[in-house]
Amino acid sequence: FEFRKARKMKRWSAMSKAFTRIGKDIVMAVKEGGPDPDSNSRLRAVIQNAKSVNMPKDNIERAIKRASDKSQGDYKEVLFEGYAQHGIAILVETATDNNTRTVANVRSYFNKCDGSLGTSGSVVFMFDHTCNFKVKGENLDLEELELELIDFGVEEIFEDTDEDADGNEVTSVMIYAPFESFGKIQAYLEENNIEILSSGFERIPQVTKKLNEEQVADVEKLLEKLEEDDDVQNVYHTMEESA
Repeated sequence: FEFRKARKMKRWSAMSKAFTRIGKDIVMAVKEGGPDPDSNSRLRAVIQNAKSVNMPKDNIERAIKRASDKSQGDYKEVLFEGYAQHGIAILVETATDNNTRTVANVRSYFNKCDGSLGTSGSVVFMFDHTCNFKVKGENLDLEELELELIDFGVEEIFEDTDEDADGNEVTSVMIYAPFESFGKIQAYLEENNIEILSSGFERIPQVTKKLNEEQVADVEKLLEKLEEDDDVQNVYHTMEESA
């Protein structure tokens, strides 16, 4: 988890795309459940994530206001599946207001990097769809929390250490569970006043493939092209990660 998180944040930071992606998440959440975070659990989760990447409060409020405007277009979530070079399976999550443009762009990236865009269902089965929560770790008994959450399908709970803005060490707790458990876990944490720092979804490959340095570079070319596209929210693959 630590390496995946660091890698993802490095990519997002380099592309300055975290705010753009969260802005789209806000639009989709507001269109689905309205602009009030108290009655819209999906919007609450997105606002927590916005705060976790230091998105200014004004930006969040503006995004909610824009999303509430009837003239604001909606984004559709579309999943693309395919293969990079060397047999590496790729899953691309997009949020788009123009599916024709997104399909053309994603196909062109695969073609330019000697990959192939597949059909729906061709690689998605190779990934476990999970949800995760990062919560404040102070005064939390991990064993007790795990016993409480086990009925919700929680698969993994562990401590994670970060540094705050002042360089002080801060302990948080990571919770991993199947995708469909998200709502129940979110409700439990909120009802028990456990502060959620961020939450999200991830697709974790069931099996990974080790490549040599040259092959990794081939695959990285495609990953970078995909992640630079404004319509792309997340990219997952079966290439073995190494520090």
